[in-house]
Amino acid sequence: MLSLSSLASWKPYSRDLQQYLFLMLQGCKSMKQLTQLHAKLVVNGFSCKNVLITKLLSFCIASGNITYASLAFDQVEEPNTTLCNQMIRAIFHGDMPESSFTIYNWMRRRGRTDMLQPNGFTYAFLLVACAKAGPNFLPQGEQLHCRILSGGFDSGVYINTNLINMYAASATMRGESIAKAHKIFEEMPLRNIVSCNTMLAGYLQSGDVPSASRLFDDMPAKDKVSWTTMIAGCARAGRSGQALTLFSQMRMSQVKPDQVTMIAVLSACAYLGDLELGRCIHAHVCHGRECLVNLNNALIHMYVKCGAIDDAFQVFTEMPCKSTVSWTTMIAGLAIHGYGDQALDLFQRMQCRGSENEKPDWLTFIAVLCVCSYTGRIDEGLCYFDQMISMYGIRPKIQHYGCIVDMLSRAGHLNKAQELIKMMPVEPNSAIWGALLGGCWIHKDDKLAGQVVHRIKELEPDQVAGHLVSVSNLYVASMKRGDSQMFRDMMLELGIRKPAACSLIYANGSNS
Repeated sequence: MLSLSSLASWKPYSRDLQQYLFLMLQGCKSMKQLTQLHAKLVVNGFSCKNVLITKLLSFCIASGNITYASLAFDQVEEPNTTLCNQMIRAIFHGDMPESSFTIYNWMRRRGRTDMLQPNGFTYAFLLVACAKAGPNFLPQGEQLHCRILSGGFDSGVYINTNLINMYAASATMRGESIAKAHKIFEEMPLRNIVSCNTMLAGYLQSGDVPSASRLFDDMPAKDKVSWTTMIAGCARAGRSGQALTLFSQMRMSQVKPDQVTMIAVLSACAYLGDLELGRCIHAHVCHGRECLVNLNNALIHMYVKCGAIDDAFQVFTEMPCKSTVSWTTMIAGLAIHGYGDQALDLFQRMQCRGSENEKPDWLTFIAVLCVCSYTGRIDEGLCYFDQMISMYGIRPKIQHYGCIVDMLSRAGHLNKAQELIKMMPVEPNSAIWGALLGGCWIHKDDKLAGQVVHRIKELEPDQVAGHLVSVSNLYVASMKRGDSQMFRDMMLELGIRKPAACSLIYANGSNS
């Protein structure tokens, strides 16, 4: 039986003691036990032993304690490549994956021997860090790609899969990124299901559903990740009918869906308003087992979108653990269905929660400010806006200003709304001016409405069509048909037509 108390019987600094401490680190169960073991390493002169510190870092990564991992790493005078790789891996699991390059740059400066040269694992971990850091880190990823090629590390499936993932993560910012990912994938001498799933996710992230579908159909084997990735990608792309068809095929293929799959399917149900299927999935996934918080959030969203607000509230009430998303989705759902008082009551309950995971965020305040706008609660809305800044330290986004402008405009305070627009720290867009225009429409201020439309035309000409239609209708309602015709003539001059309305109906397994 391994125990700390038996360490006294071992000879200090001995190889046997080192092996014993390694075994104890391997069986470590808690951070408290780890800190005790770390103290023993220091006391017995093993705080710079790479093999022991590497094991210690592994536990820190698993427990999410990156700060302690950094402290332990800093004590090592001459870390080797393996230890540096482990530290890079620890950092990219945290909130600042880009900091992994601090270790890498240090390795390149100090790497005069083979003991500290970057290897394939170094580059693979850094590529993951680039992908997690987002599109702005693409240049660093491209530099890594060059070093991988010059170092001859580009033949392995693992490194190529991470290259695909890095380029795919930047696909939304630069169109050529997904083309580079595709080229790497096509040139891979060997592929496995992980590389196929990574390329599949890249296509879907870039919005290329047809290419994703072709790859998916050509895959010799599909696992749970393949099906879930494809279903979720179709749901995000608005192809909810295709997502539900894929779900049916997944079940027939004997691949068992998990709760992550069900979240994607519920998203498709919400988009199509398929309440019956949503209820069937609810009964299936929650039968005799506890649901993930994210799955419960997806259920709330589905019921809200399908108009079953009572079912949504029941799911919310029965959740053993809630997140900020849970509260925000339920508040927004109540607001959408006309339960403004209940929405604000629920928000006040949320404010009383002490958990960091249930604290209101910027989206929560958008829902709350929308309630205040639609129900005419001007003083409350302004108070909540102030709380957002002073109590929660949330910097207002343009959407928050849009809610306040809309709230003031609806209440007839058009001058105050104009003043707020002038004082905004961000440039107002057509949505902001559109909110003011809505107030002009409600309160029949045709003069200001005309000025606002001209402002939108200067700012965003492609957004002016809908606003011109609104103002034209306003002048008709004001019995000023001459001015109405003027704006309709302006639409003709700009070559603008009112977009035709359309509806989506899901019937007999297909969209129509």
